[in-house]
Parts: sequence; structure tokens; C-alpha cells
Amino acid sequence: MKLTPIAANRNVISYNDGTEVFFSYSTPVAGYSTELGYVKTEQWYSSTTTRHINKYLGNIEATKVPQQTINELSQSTGSVT
Repeated sequence: MKLTPIAANRNVISYNDGTEVFFSYSTPVAGYSTELGYVKTEQWYSSTTTRHINKYLGNIEATKVPQQTINELSQSTGSVT
């Protein structure tokens, strides 16, 4: 997979189907899908990862979902843009 760095220790993968997955360090923790809208993990990792998620989302309201949902987004079969 091709990760696009957006800042130190923050990366995004974007797929042709509109799915986007945000990584803090090497962990997928938030993203967007056309089915779910914006989502973020309900699992707590660290205050730094929480800051990364908040910077990624900005003022966007995201639904908290189980980490498994984010993991599944990161394994999308769509091709990387």
C-alpha cells in the first residue's frame, strides 16, 4: 500500500472508491467511507494519537466505531489513488 504522509507520524491512504484511512504512526485510527461517513476508533491509544485524530478530523463530527471497523477500512480492496 502507498501511504501519503501528511505530517510527522501521520499518514493517509486514499482509495478510488472514496475510502480514506488515517494512520497515527502505523496504526489505522480514523477514516472516511461512503457507507459510514467519517469515523474514529473508540479505542484509546495515547494522548498523542488522540491529538493526531483531532487534527485529521478538524471540526468534522466523526462516529466512534470499534477498532475492527477501522482495520477493515484499511484492508479495502479498492485500488490506491
